[in-house]
Amino acid sequence: MQIPISQQPTYDPASVQPMRDELIGAGLVELINPDDVDNILNAGPNETVLVMVNSVCGCAAGSARPGVALALQHQIIPDRLSSVFAGQDKAALAHLRHEYLAEFPPSSPFVALFKNKKALFVLTRQDIEGRYPEEIAKRLTVAFDQQCSKKGPSISPEDYAQLVHAVACGSKIPKFGDN
Repeated sequence: MQIPISQQPTYDPASVQPMRDELIGAGLVELINPDDVDNILNAGPNETVLVMVNSVCGCAAGSARPGVALALQHQIIPDRLSSVFAGQDKAALAHLRHEYLAEFPPSSPFVALFKNKKALFVLTRQDIEGRYPEEIAKRLTVAFDQQCSKKGPSISPEDYAQLVHAVACGSKIPKFGDN
């Protein structure tokens, strides 16, 4: 079955795979379609869910992804960890924004902490851009301490030390169908 033009990825999937792998390696699961979004956000009562809107931009590479991964080394973390990729998983992201984040302007990268389907804490691109990963991690761990109760980290310190951060910027990534 052919993917409708409006739902085709913006960038070559193989080129963005390292950006996906970075978050998967940190313990996040990917939300590829609207059902995935609903399934993760329909977590058990009072479970916390982290959703990161991943992106090919430089601030995702230099701040957001490494900051989220570092925050997940904290002693308290959300119950569920997930990501959706802007410009790639278009139907999933549109559903997330329309059904769960309607009160926030679209932003990527973007990080939200949910409980009972309500966003309790968010970091928009404005909160991320120009910040160091340690600053992002600090803001997230404060929210984790206030809202979460699961024992961290998401992955072992040894696995974290091996995590590869994808530092490519969107301007250097081939568009979908460009060969």
